[in-house]
Amino acid sequence: MKLKMSRFIFCILLVILALPACNFLDNAPEGELTLEEVFNDRDRTRQWLAGIYNGVPDPYMPMLQNYDAYADDFSPSTGWGQFGWDCIDKIQGNWNANSSWGGNFWANLPVKIRQAYIFLENVKPIPEQSVSQELVDRQKGEARFLIAYYYYLLVNTYGAIPLQIGLANFNDSFDELMIGQTPYDEVIDWIDQELLAVSKILPPSYPLTDYQDYGRATSVMALAVRARMLLFAASPLVNGNPDYKGYVNNEGEEIFNSVPDATKWERAVNACDTLIEVAEANGYELYKEYNADGTPDPFMSYMNMSFVEYHQGNHEIIFPRAQCDYAWVEGTAAPVGWYGQGGMGVTQSLVDAFFMNNGLSPILEHTREGGVVTPLFNDDPAVTNLYSEKGFSTSDYRCKTQWHYGSPNGPDADGYSVVAPAGTFNMYVNREPRFYVSVFFDNEWYPAAERNLAFGAGEVDGRSDRWWDSPQNGYLLRKRIHPDSDIRDNIRPYRPGILFRMGEAYLNYAEALNEWDPSQVDEIVRNINIIRERAGIPLYGAGPDQIPIPQGQVAMREAIKRERRVEFNCEYAIRFDDIRRWKEIDLLAGPFDGMNAQGSITEGAEAYNENNDDAFYIRKTYINRAFTDKNYWIPIHQNQLDKNPNLRQLPGW
Repeated sequence: MKLKMSRFIFCILLVILALPACNFLDNAPEGELTLEEVFNDRDRTRQWLAGIYNGVPDPYMPMLQNYDAYADDFSPSTGWGQFGWDCIDKIQGNWNANSSWGGNFWANLPVKIRQAYIFLENVKPIPEQSVSQELVDRQKGEARFLIAYYYYLLVNTYGAIPLQIGLANFNDSFDELMIGQTPYDEVIDWIDQELLAVSKILPPSYPLTDYQDYGRATSVMALAVRARMLLFAASPLVNGNPDYKGYVNNEGEEIFNSVPDATKWERAVNACDTLIEVAEANGYELYKEYNADGTPDPFMSYMNMSFVEYHQGNHEIIFPRAQCDYAWVEGTAAPVGWYGQGGMGVTQSLVDAFFMNNGLSPILEHTREGGVVTPLFNDDPAVTNLYSEKGFSTSDYRCKTQWHYGSPNGPDADGYSVVAPAGTFNMYVNREPRFYVSVFFDNEWYPAAERNLAFGAGEVDGRSDRWWDSPQNGYLLRKRIHPDSDIRDNIRPYRPGILFRMGEAYLNYAEALNEWDPSQVDEIVRNINIIRERAGIPLYGAGPDQIPIPQGQVAMREAIKRERRVEFNCEYAIRFDDIRRWKEIDLLAGPFDGMNAQGSITEGAEAYNENNDDAFYIRKTYINRAFTDKNYWIPIHQNQLDKNPNLRQLPGW
């Protein structure tokens, strides 16, 4: 096909293609070109393919601001709404079909899909430029993967989408071009078949020495997206949801099935099992580090899982994005007293979710009524002996680890580091390793500044004239914030953006199996324990130093949900997707609390006196959220509905 393009239009296209997404992206050529000239040139062909990859979301920004902030892990400053953080308004209910959405998948991803189809039609071997048929076949597999992945993102975000297979013919009539939405299960089936097909074409990984291929599609990546998608498709939101009965497309077809189909769980089980089998056979595994004596180091393992690259030995990474805007996020999470914006926090409900060091939960659930959040405390003596929301520790809490970021001193001669020094509020003592790697709390050691954090009102990192640049509920984000970063000196070490990792494969499998065949307790527990072992907390079992196995499907389901909440905290898309697919949007509605950011008293008995409004260590509501059933999906923007009369808006919008 020889399609002539004007110099102006093609230059605009090349600007789009030249946006950095992968390390193999070169500079864009200039001049008036035809598609034939593009695909007769090896470098221009690679540029075209690289441009298709640009649609892969950045798991730091802007998706944190436009997706993750809707869930109940991240807590961006309520004052940032004045600076364009419209997620603050959205979570308070100010969202309609005319509102813009920063992710903008509906507008952006179809462009990438069309570019991929053009690529499939035009890419060809160029022997004289060392472009072999084998390379072309692999590149076609990559393009097919990206098409399937982008359709997955669309259906996962909007629920009801048109599925356009192949290139649309612009000579067709308006009615033929303006297609309506395809039933959800048909979209899932098509993506499933494509991902499975390309998994047989793509390599499981690329040579570690060929760094320019980092981020390219692999067979394991395709199987991972497939497993995650089928888990979602089997879940209550879209598998027999009676609330969507009667929601039809322009042809009168039901978009979602309103009768539960148990075989969808079987399908998810098989997809997760296939992923694990293929991944493990090709060297993918949980990332682990060890102490000098050979014992596992859960602190360093969990922390560096986010920072060490695949070619450096982090074979937990399945789906990376090579270039990400992590530097911007680090600025928002750095305390205002150390040159940061100081308002990217985490929620109290996340703090409550972390286990104690004995593997048990201190808080079982929360109720939100009458504008008040009430935690239900675990009254098990094994917990009450460790957990308190009153007073301060009188001795250092030490753990065997090379993680030395909890104090100015490194490990002692026996390999023990101070994780929470004497004087730490008791809520933060005796917690599991993942807590300390994920959360900055008041009075914790801040390595870059070589001092303790001070979040109380009027203190160096707390509320002041720039109240919006301070923790709104007494916490800052630590997970995925590099320990060697220093905002003052603009030091922000590189790290990959991780969209899927091996840890998710195990918990996805455990959940799907518990729903499909809960009698397979041993296999379900084995996969949960794979995660808990790396986390450094007691395993489920009947042996010494183990905790009782949850009894029955419901109890096991809750245990899996708790493990997911902690293990995947503050990672792109997982928590918000979990809440949506479990049909638990109520978790995002009502008051949210935290430590009292207005409190100036951070020491002594008055610091946790509930009758003193100046006490810092008391639970106080800082925002009221207004998510409802409509928020299970991002709405189709009204301008798209106006353009295409065959589209139907999502329920509730």
